[in-house]
Amino acid sequence: MRLEDKVAIVTGGSQGIGQAICHAYGREGAKVAVVNARKPELGAAVAEKIRAGGGTARAYQCDVSRRDQVRKLVEDVTGAWGTVDILVSNAGIMINKPVEDYTEDDWDRTVDTNLKGAFLLVQAVLPVMKAKRSGKIVLMASIAATHAFPNAVPYCASKAGVWIMAKALCAEVAKFGINVNSISPGNTATPLNEHLQRDPEFVKLMQSYTPTGRAYLSTDEVAGAAVFLASEEARAIHGADVIVDDGWCAM
Repeated sequence: MRLEDKVAIVTGGSQGIGQAICHAYGREGAKVAVVNARKPELGAAVAEKIRAGGGTARAYQCDVSRRDQVRKLVEDVTGAWGTVDILVSNAGIMINKPVEDYTEDDWDRTVDTNLKGAFLLVQAVLPVMKAKRSGKIVLMASIAATHAFPNAVPYCASKAGVWIMAKALCAEVAKFGINVNSISPGNTATPLNEHLQRDPEFVKLMQSYTPTGRAYLSTDEVAGAAVFLASEEARAIHGADVIVDDGWCAM
């Protein structure tokens, strides 16, 4: 098992890509902290399923936009398992509107969760990782970080921030033996974008832009990249963005 006895924090772990990563890490032998903010029962169900399959997992509740909650999360995980080896900053939201219809709250919620949350999580785990001169940090960016989508200005801006933050962090912490990389999923079927999955025109457009002809990836296909980046097989990979999109960006 590639992640045996490694301690992993996965935010947004109760559904979608985060849930798939939690299960994949559990199968690879990691001790998984399944983190979500608003529905603790969902995180508890994911953790229970991992344990039922013979893995090790605990559920934690944390609003990643709150520094005090993020610090407590890391304290609780290290108190339970002694360390943090892997951080996957995956919690995110997307609000789709014409640009003039966004409220200030829409902007703040999106940027606070997607970008500020990733920053606070990294700040909280870095002392642990620096002390032992090892660690894997995976930030969830998006193809929207580098390719524009209409009716998604805050989301695109926040994910572009995550994308470049991974590179800036690499420049600063690689010397401590810490790998920082990002993943840019393409159109992946998750609860975050159910409304777009129901839009036949959007589906048709995505199919036409994707070399495989598929409109949506599965969450398991993204989780594979997260397992690789957290493993020792990726020890020489720093500051990379792994695009998992069925070739969408290539088109």
